[in-house]
Amino acid sequence: MLTIYGIKNCDTMKKAMRWLDDAGVAYTFHDFRVAGIEPGKIAAWCASLGWETLLNRRGLTWRGLSDAQKQGMDEVRAIALMAEYPALIKRPVLEFADHIEVGFSPERYEALLAPSA
Repeated sequence: MLTIYGIKNCDTMKKAMRWLDDAGVAYTFHDFRVAGIEPGKIAAWCASLGWETLLNRRGLTWRGLSDAQKQGMDEVRAIALMAEYPALIKRPVLEFADHIEVGFSPERYEALLAPSA
């Protein structure tokens, strides 16, 4: 089963879920702003993708952090911040079988999911 992680009101999430719906791909949605996200899950994603890929430094949440919170960023600190502020996780995170995909690209989703759709 495919799980898509993100925040309900995010425009990119809406596009990704609309693509999945239109392609007939079954999925479960996990809103990590509502349901939270375990640091262990974030650590597993970081192990697969790298924490720099997962950490959203372009959003309002990142800009709202203090300089002290941003200083000396490393994997341990990034995981702790993403667990505390889930909006710091790039969206969407797509998890299925043994694959993890971050961000939305219709072309990438087609390449990854069309054979199993």
